[in-house]
Amino acid sequence: MDYYTKLSLYREAGVREYWIVDPMKQTVLVYNMEQAAAPAIYSFSDVVKVDIYDRLEIDFSKCQF
Repeated sequence: MDYYTKLSLYREAGVREYWIVDPMKQTVLVYNMEQAAAPAIYSFSDVVKVDIYDRLEIDFSKCQF
């Protein structure tokens, strides 16, 4: 429930990307607020591009949680 409440508030505030990192499930949900599509879902073995920056990506396989 908290995720959806924040999603609405962040969208109204003009946030361009909203990431939910879940270490227990080892997943990353990325909401691109500029598109009305469903979130992209990644695992901790993926490299995730940050869409609001040209050359930034995060390699979750190298992160320690």
